[in-house]
Amino acid sequence: MKKYFIAGILVWIPIAVTVWVITWGLGLIDQIYGSVMTALITVLPGQFSGELRHFREIPGLGILIVIAVIGFTGVLAINFAGQWWLKVWDRIVTRIPIVRSIYSSVKQVSSTLFSGNNQSFRKALLIRYPHAESWVIAFQTGIAAPEVSEKLGGDYVNVFLPTTPNPTSGFFMIVSRANVIELDMSVQEALKHIVSMGSVAPRPTSLSSNQNNPNHLN
Repeated sequence: MKKYFIAGILVWIPIAVTVWVITWGLGLIDQIYGSVMTALITVLPGQFSGELRHFREIPGLGILIVIAVIGFTGVLAINFAGQWWLKVWDRIVTRIPIVRSIYSSVKQVSSTLFSGNNQSFRKALLIRYPHAESWVIAFQTGIAAPEVSEKLGGDYVNVFLPTTPNPTSGFFMIVSRANVIELDMSVQEALKHIVSMGSVAPRPTSLSSNQNNPNHLN
């Protein structure tokens, strides 16, 4: 009876987590739409409030509108006129003292993560943590800043060490390139290995070449 129960759990847990993540994402989008509609109802004259309230209560409409707005913004952002307006918007936002710091930081991080030619999170690494006899899987996020490398006197890389089972939190670390080992497993395989707390092993084909050639990063 116990093995049947465990087998059932193994089937339903991935389904439940997937549904929960999708539901959470759709709910977040719907909340954004609801906040925008509430602001419009507050600002616009009373004759428009009834219609706006009606649109706000239509199930799923907020999700469709937010997705459409994001897609339309993307279309504008890749043409000449849209890029000009974005530059104007950036100049306006960067003149606001507190907003400037937050906006610039978030924009730089998002551009780095979603750019097709960046090297962030492209390599899974082994690093020693929290002591010399223990190893953990981390992800290379870039090369250490020139000033950091100059002060430390060597070649260093930036790595992100995720926690488990929630990989969205973790630690940013600067590690000597000589003290990290690059893994042949993909980032996706490494992430599954971390989230599963080591219970889901990477595919053997991902490990074979690294076992024969445990070289450090090039």
